Amino acid sequence: MSAQKKDPARYKEVRNSKALHDYFVEEKFEAGISLKGTEVKSIRAGKVQINDAFGRFEKGELWLHNVHIDEYAFGNINNHAARRTRKLLLHRHQIRKIGQALKVGGLALVPLRMYFKEALVKVEIALCSGKKLYDKRETLKRKVEERDIDKAMKSQRK
Repeated sequence: MSAQKKDPARYKEVRNSKALHDYFVEEKFEAGISLKGTEVKSIRAGKVQINDAFGRFEKGELWLHNVHIDEYAFGNINNHAARRTRKLLLHRHQIRKIGQALKVGGLALVPLRMYFKEALVKVEIALCSGKKLYDKRETLKRKVEERDIDKAMKSQRK
């Protein structure tokens, strides 16, 4: 028997494009997420937005708020709500560490990307501190300079 070829369309990931622009990433975690069946089918179709999402520590558990997962097109009356809060699944020591960091203040829990790992949906979350306006300007300047250097190096190679 030959090995089955992996379908690249099946392993999609959704990225939070605003996160790295608005925050300094302190520490990253990989978390599971509690979902319904129709939510998983919508995520497989790529119908999810995590740009405005954030995490909260409530009653000893981590919850992900403001994630928009479109209703499944072929769902029935038991379809899920698009913007419901979803529970994050982590080890107890990780939950305790994140909870303490959020209680101290100054840090936010932000999802960076959502992806499939085998058949499970995983969320990469990070403890982040907010950037000031001058930090964002500095980052943009650095990106423009790197782009110019890359263009100059590319033209020299030709």
